[in-house]
Order: sequence, then structure tokens, then C-alpha cells
Amino acid sequence: MSTTEILEELPRLARDEREKIWKRLEEIELGEMDETPEMLAAIDEGRRAIVEGKIVNIEEMRRRVGQWTTQ
Repeated sequence: MSTTEILEELPRLARDEREKIWKRLEEIELGEMDETPEMLAAIDEGRRAIVEGKIVNIEEMRRRVGQWTTQ
């Protein structure tokens, strides 16, 4: 199956099927991603924030992640 065929098929899939694909792609990407000191520090900071009850809503998180990935 070509990339074009896969992309054309995605909208026809049920939501749970798309979520499975998304999770698998995420697993593949994370497996190929090199951990940087900055990334590990951000993860640690996030864990501390959760423990301290300092969390943000999903819209704010998307904004922040967008900033991190475009720099």
C-alpha cells in the first residue's frame, strides 16, 4: 500500500482505529527519538508539576508543545 493510499483511507476509519494508528506512530517516533538533556529536564519538571498540582489545560499544552517543536 502506498503512502497516498494510506492517507486516503485514514478518514474512512473509525475513531478507535485512527487512535490505534496514532499510538503506533507515536511509539515508532519515540523509539527513534534521541533523548536530550533539555527533554529529560522538561519531563522531570512536568512530573514535579503534577505532584504539586500545577497543571494546565490541553489548549495551553498544545501551545507550549508547538513552541518547543518550532524552535
